[in-house]
Amino acid sequence: MIIIFTGTPGTGKTTLAIELAKKTGIPYLDVNIVIQECNLRESYDKKNKTYIVDEKKLSKVLTEIIKKTKNLIIDSHLSHYVPAKHVDYCIATKTDLKVLKKRLEQRKYPKNKIKENLEAETFDICLVDALELKHKVIQIDTTKNSIKKCLEMIQHGISKNKR
Repeated sequence: MIIIFTGTPGTGKTTLAIELAKKTGIPYLDVNIVIQECNLRESYDKKNKTYIVDEKKLSKVLTEIIKKTKNLIIDSHLSHYVPAKHVDYCIATKTDLKVLKKRLEQRKYPKNKIKENLEAETFDICLVDALELKHKVIQIDTTKNSIKKCLEMIQHGISKNKR
């Protein structure tokens, strides 16, 4: 089973992806490591203190990784760029804007990057992109739900939507 996690940075996708991998025994893949190891960084945005990545190149690399395995949990706010035909489920995480702002401030994100991420969350950018790319999406609100509850919602969503 190939499961991707997407969502605005700070919404809980990494925490849930790692916990789901532990619970299921499905290998976990951190896309940031793939980006670094495959030299997919195109440039550095000094204003937002972040690297710019070519989504098409990343998608090709992730697709090749997926083709070599039957089970994988992929974690990144860019993971939804993998073609839906290679993915069983897309978990889109979401959280309240006040909670998200606190999380991003704790990570010491620059103010303009926090603003950009809050706008992305307001307009559900990752969710909308995933739906437009025809992924089978299970949306999880991490605002007030425990990790255990979120994992239960994911498992319920998967069992309800078995292909």
